[in-house]
Amino acid sequence: MAKAPKVLWVCRECGGDHAKWQGQCVHCQAWNTLDEVQGAGGRGGGRGGGWAGERSAVTALSSVRLEEMPRRPSGLKELDRVLGGGFVAGSVVLLAGSPGAGKSTVLLQVSCTLAEQATVLYVTGEESLTQLALRAERLELSRDRLRVAAETRVEAILAHAAEEKPALLILDSIQTLHTDDADGAPGGVTQVREATARMVRFAKQTGTVVILVGHVNKEGGLAGPRVLEHMIDTFMMLEDASDSRFRMLRSLKNRFGAVNELGVFAMTERGLREVANPSAIFLSRAGTPAPGSLVVVVWEGSRPLLVEVQALVDDGQSSHARRLAVGIEANRLALLLAVLHRHAGLALGDQDVFLNVVGGVRVAETASDLAVLLATVSSFRSQALPGSLIVFGEVGLSGEVRPVPQGLERLREAAKHGFTKAIVPKGNAPRQAPEGLTVVPVTTLAEALSAAGFS
Repeated sequence: MAKAPKVLWVCRECGGDHAKWQGQCVHCQAWNTLDEVQGAGGRGGGRGGGWAGERSAVTALSSVRLEEMPRRPSGLKELDRVLGGGFVAGSVVLLAGSPGAGKSTVLLQVSCTLAEQATVLYVTGEESLTQLALRAERLELSRDRLRVAAETRVEAILAHAAEEKPALLILDSIQTLHTDDADGAPGGVTQVREATARMVRFAKQTGTVVILVGHVNKEGGLAGPRVLEHMIDTFMMLEDASDSRFRMLRSLKNRFGAVNELGVFAMTERGLREVANPSAIFLSRAGTPAPGSLVVVVWEGSRPLLVEVQALVDDGQSSHARRLAVGIEANRLALLLAVLHRHAGLALGDQDVFLNVVGGVRVAETASDLAVLLATVSSFRSQALPGSLIVFGEVGLSGEVRPVPQGLERLREAAKHGFTKAIVPKGNAPRQAPEGLTVVPVTTLAEALSAAGFS
């Protein structure tokens, strides 16, 4: 008599197995993330995911031969910047983004460009080949040498890849693939995990660069099990704003380059075009300086970026003052306002404070602290700051202004764009300032306010 299929509950966040349903995953502590699957395997994947019978050699680390990893340029300098210099042979790259951000567009551009130099196989599981050809024609791309296939079965894709022997394999998207070695519907935890594992093994064994396209959930994160991010080598997110034609490509994980590297593109009728000077985009300021506006130099990956911080302080319309931040963490704003009250004597408890980073940029580093506070004071006192002023620095809870990394490179970027005065931490003051730039070093918040002209 045939046995009933084994039933497991698998966490969609980390891929952990459970014998029965429960509210919280015991592996990653996430709540309400368990999905029922029939005949699922364990953490190692489905029935074809093991390496039984294979054994690797143990050797001393000093005897491992060090070789320079050759990189293949993508044809887009901004993409190469995010990748760390280009594609590494045998690497697996995951590209995610919201619908309409331009994932398929940029990959079609890259594949048509690289197809002139090497074999490229583009496998689509969401579109027909006719739709793919129409997009290539609209973008005015060369279609002569690009190899394409419409397929969702992993075994068939691997058979095509064995015949074509591509240097680059693009799969659009991983949520549409399914394999015979796992149960469940395409896009489910088990199918996504096993399909990715098969593609990772193929990339490592053949040296093929594999690019996977991923979907995002309603929170804006990567859809599917979190274990997917651990299996691949590089994870990139293509960010877009509904009211902007600019797209920002950010690396969230990269085994072969810098993390949090940023590439900027502009969406045009002919696809994504590189933005060589992103700072010029985010500095489209009004001719006359306005209160609450200030420019800060942030560090994104391996380059400085000038962005405008805007603050608006208004009388509170209710008993509870509002604190709203776009582009900067809201908790950080609340902390800085408390520092402003304690060490500058400026009470904003009855004021609504709104903060915005122009251009849709998200600033994660603390180098923007000083700029946020000076912009807030500027708006509160209706006193505009000079348009030629640049500011950066971290502010501590005791009111001290702390230095930030790459201070000299930030100052050089500011001088290149015509700024003439910089208020920076004393630890970032150079021995010789860039030509045309006056550097004012400060050690406390009170000194910074005085240097900005606030008495």
